[in-house]
Amino acid sequence: MAPAQASPFMEEDDDDDNEEIERMELETSSSYYPSAPSSEIFDTRTTVDPSYIISLIRNLLPHNVKNLHPLHGENDRNAFVGELETGIRDTVQTSSPGVLSIVNNKAETMDTHDETSELSHRKEGTEDSFGDTKDNKISTVDEAAWEECGCILWDLSVNKTHAVFMVENLLLEVLLASLSISQSLRVTEIGLGILANMACHEVLRNRIVSMPGLIDTIIDQLFLDDSLCLCEAFRLLSLGLQGSDSVTWVNALQPEHILRRILWVVENTLNPQLLEKGISLLLAIIESQQEIAQTLLESLMKLGLPSLLVSLLACEMKHLFGERVPDRYSALDTLLRVLEALSVLDDHSEAISSNEELLWLIYNLIKLPDKFEVSSSCITAVVLIANVMTDKPDLASEASQDLSLLQGLLSLIPFVSNDLEARSALWSILGRVLVRVQEDEMSPPSLHQYVRVLVNKSDFIEEDLIDHRDEDSNEYHQSSNTSHVKETARTTSLSRICSILQRWITVGENIIKKDIIGEACADHENVEKLLQCCRSYTV
Repeated sequence: MAPAQASPFMEEDDDDDNEEIERMELETSSSYYPSAPSSEIFDTRTTVDPSYIISLIRNLLPHNVKNLHPLHGENDRNAFVGELETGIRDTVQTSSPGVLSIVNNKAETMDTHDETSELSHRKEGTEDSFGDTKDNKISTVDEAAWEECGCILWDLSVNKTHAVFMVENLLLEVLLASLSISQSLRVTEIGLGILANMACHEVLRNRIVSMPGLIDTIIDQLFLDDSLCLCEAFRLLSLGLQGSDSVTWVNALQPEHILRRILWVVENTLNPQLLEKGISLLLAIIESQQEIAQTLLESLMKLGLPSLLVSLLACEMKHLFGERVPDRYSALDTLLRVLEALSVLDDHSEAISSNEELLWLIYNLIKLPDKFEVSSSCITAVVLIANVMTDKPDLASEASQDLSLLQGLLSLIPFVSNDLEARSALWSILGRVLVRVQEDEMSPPSLHQYVRVLVNKSDFIEEDLIDHRDEDSNEYHQSSNTSHVKETARTTSLSRICSILQRWITVGENIIKKDIIGEACADHENVEKLLQCCRSYTV
């Protein structure tokens, strides 16, 4: 008889039992070790191990951090290097002794030789901020490691808790060192990106401003010829101008050559993202609440900002009417916001309202048949037109003769329904335009064309009035002048629509005799419906 074969599952059961015993022994033995003192435990509440963040920061330390500040003398430079390295080392040791061993090799590569030697090496192309290389190129290995750690910090800096913790552990000093001496565009981009993320947090903007030499170093990056670096630099500057310490940023941008550089980049870039970021910086300057920022705007106006904006708008409109590029929509929208912001400034609105090319371009945008993809831009354009017509009321007379413009304005009613300012602006435009329509002097065919435009958009008009019935009623009873103006514009528009429609009904028989019987009969019911609707909201 063959011997019974041992089941393979028996061996597996034995192995599992042994592993379970070892695990229990390990847990029992580890329970004898005391917990770390509370003073050595991180206070930061985060899902990311703080010691890991510190190790990432230390991995960003360049070899030659002595150029971090314009210090005087070799002793000062070496003292600062030692302070920076010791500061991070002490944080690590206090928090988690095990972390130091992970990144200690980076500390051993710190270089503190004198500045004269450093400059001679860099001129000869034998050394840069990341170690021994040739032709001022960063070591591929060092840059790859820097990029990996930097990108992780870039992502983590979006979180306020993480960003504050980074700053408390000398990340600003480390980034300043890297930006000051780096020859790598990728390193510069990441450094600026981290700073821009930090500038999103109000509490950290003051820390950035208070870091000696950091603002000047950031401004220096504007003269790089790299679109990614410039995008982050523009983003950082835009955020800085929004903070309570924006005066520092404004002062840094004051020199004319810096403003010229910004305008040159915006005018000549082919990168849609960089164009959008550059225009956003101009918008941040215009919208700055600081009086000193107005000096920047004055300088920009003297350097030809209005003509540049119109030229850029013409270029974007060419793209829009040609082969549409969705990546450019954001730039178009921001560009219109800049023009709209200028149109309400007493000292600069004339440069906008008197520009005939600008008005022609805006009208063409409104006439665009398919507005859905650029609806945000069209909404901004409506507010811009309303502001321009406030300064130049006579423009409404010319607009009243343009039926395609009227049709474009009416087609925007659904898009502005949820935007109180834009809706008010649209009704204001319609009121100004329709008041100048002289229906009594129109030939029947011309009157019929006007009526057809109104009737074709009657659903939009009726839905808007129904959706905002309560809101318009409340505004009507408010005593403020602003609300009264808004109500008057809407009521005026509806009254004028009623007059035009009533005139068409009165001369309807004459229109029928003009061989357009089919069109007139088809529209008659809809004309009556729209007339009754408008009358009910003008009472």
